[in-house]
Amino acid sequence: MIRLRPYKECDAEVIAGWIRDEDVFLKWGGLLFGDFPISAKIIDDKYRLQNGGCEEPDNFYPWIALDDEDRIVGHFIMRYLNGDKRVIRFGWVIVDDSIRGKGYGTEMLRTGLKYAFDVLGAKVISIGVYENNEIAHNCYKKLGFEDKSVTEKEPFNVIEMEIKR
Repeated sequence: MIRLRPYKECDAEVIAGWIRDEDVFLKWGGLLFGDFPISAKIIDDKYRLQNGGCEEPDNFYPWIALDDEDRIVGHFIMRYLNGDKRVIRFGWVIVDDSIRGKGYGTEMLRTGLKYAFDVLGAKVISIGVYENNEIAHNCYKKLGFEDKSVTEKEPFNVIEMEIKR
């Protein structure tokens, strides 16, 4: 069973440790953090000092996923879109590379969806995934996200997905 807790400064070191190569960095959305390699300080500064790049003051919620043994197994963020608290965007999804492919990411996001719908009152949750990230795309489809559009971006096109309640 996966539990979520809010991000803490000490988590940045763990997250940075999972981003071992430029491919993972790019698929995670690292271009919003600058150039590869990434450091814990860059992640923590973006989160704590820059509100995740969000303009609205109460609009950025980074989460840490813990397993039954209290190990950090994953991370993602939530933010509201365009000031509408019924529309939430998930992003910066990453799972410990030593346990990828074992369902932790799916369970982490399932827990996040439940929180967003049941606690925050979201009506729509969106997520973007690069076209070349088939594993993540399949994970999101398994959770019920549907493809809505493709946005041309660098370095890869983004498949925009959403799930509604």
